[in-house]
Amino acid sequence: MLDNLPPVQRSPAIIHFNMKSKVLFFLAAASLLMLFVFPMWRITLIAPQYPKGVTMFIWINKITGSESGTLQNINILNHYVGMKFIEPDAIPEFKYFPSIVIVMSLLGMALAWTGKKKLWLAWLVAGILLCSAGMYDFYLWEYDYGHNLNPTAPIKIPGMAYQPPLIGNKLLLNFLAKSWPYIGGWFVGLTFVLGGLAVWLHKEKDKKDEKYKPRTNDISVAAN
Repeated sequence: MLDNLPPVQRSPAIIHFNMKSKVLFFLAAASLLMLFVFPMWRITLIAPQYPKGVTMFIWINKITGSESGTLQNINILNHYVGMKFIEPDAIPEFKYFPSIVIVMSLLGMALAWTGKKKLWLAWLVAGILLCSAGMYDFYLWEYDYGHNLNPTAPIKIPGMAYQPPLIGNKLLLNFLAKSWPYIGGWFVGLTFVLGGLAVWLHKEKDKKDEKYKPRTNDISVAAN
C-alpha cells in the first residue's frame, strides 16, 4: 500500500541550496536599507578655482556636501548663471522615497522566507521598475535645474544649458561635472545581484528536487 512507502528524503544538497537562496534574498532586500547609511549619488564640480572639486552627495532623503558650506557655494555659482537654488526641503521625493525603500526592503525580507521563486521575481521586477522611475525622475530634476534659467541672471550665454550628466562626465563652461553612483547606489546594485543569484540557486534547487522526486512507475511498483 502507498501508506507503507518510505517518505521521500531530500538530499543535503537540496536543503543547502534552499537555505542559501533564502539567506541571499534576505540580504538582497536588507541591502536597500544601506541607502539610509550612505549617499546614493555624488556630483562633483571641478574648475580652476576649485581644483579639489565641489562635491554634492544625494541621499534617499537629503542632500549634503563634502564640506559644511558646499551646498551654499553651489547655490552661489548657480545664481550667476540663472539656475534655481537647490533647496532639499522643497524636493517632494525626499519625503516619500524613504517610505518606498523601507516598504520594499521589509517586504523583500519577508518574502525571502517563503521560498517562492515567482514572488521573488515579482519583487525584483518591481524593484527594477521603481529604480528606473527614480532615475527618470532624477533626470527630470537635473533637466529642470539646467534648462529653466533666470533670464535676468548676471551671466547669460545664448543656447547654453547647465544640466549635469545623469551619469558620467560633462564639461559645463569651465566646470567639469562628474555624476556617478556612490556607496548607497552600489548597494542598490548589490540588491539585484544577490536577488538574481538567489533566484538562480532556487532554480538549481528545483532541478535537484525533480531529480530526487520518485517517478509514478516507481510508486506503482512499490504499491504492488
